[in-house]
Amino acid sequence: MTIKSDRPMHLVLVADGAKALFLRNSGQGGGYRLDIETVLENDNPPTREQGTDQPGRAISATGASGSPNAQSGMEQTDWHRLGKERFAASIAERLDADTKAGSLASLVIVASPLVLGTLRKAISKETAGLVRQEIAKDLTGMTVAEIEKALAA
Repeated sequence: MTIKSDRPMHLVLVADGAKALFLRNSGQGGGYRLDIETVLENDNPPTREQGTDQPGRAISATGASGSPNAQSGMEQTDWHRLGKERFAASIAERLDADTKAGSLASLVIVASPLVLGTLRKAISKETAGLVRQEIAKDLTGMTVAEIEKALAA
């Protein structure tokens, strides 16, 4: 779902692994006056509620000391982290769709470090060219007025 707009908008994205706020900025001269365009939420329970099996074991023909059939434990999959990364990738897809549709004039990304890193890798070059500022902070728990103050500071 892309943002429907008569003219390209200045967008502020505030996101973490569970929530994304797409905020239209109508402020003048670098100021912020934000209005909510869309809110996306990610239902992502903790790993302990998503994975049921124990981590696997790797069996090597020879161990580190040359002993046969050495075993080592596999690291447990962090399903919660993967869910956050998938959510960030879906945000990137949406931003790219808005860029292709001509809906975005500029973009400010305020996101938790994990989500910001995933977005950097996932957005297209065209969308990356619209990014005016990146801030590695999680502001999703704030009100719109609080976000405006935080960005102005």
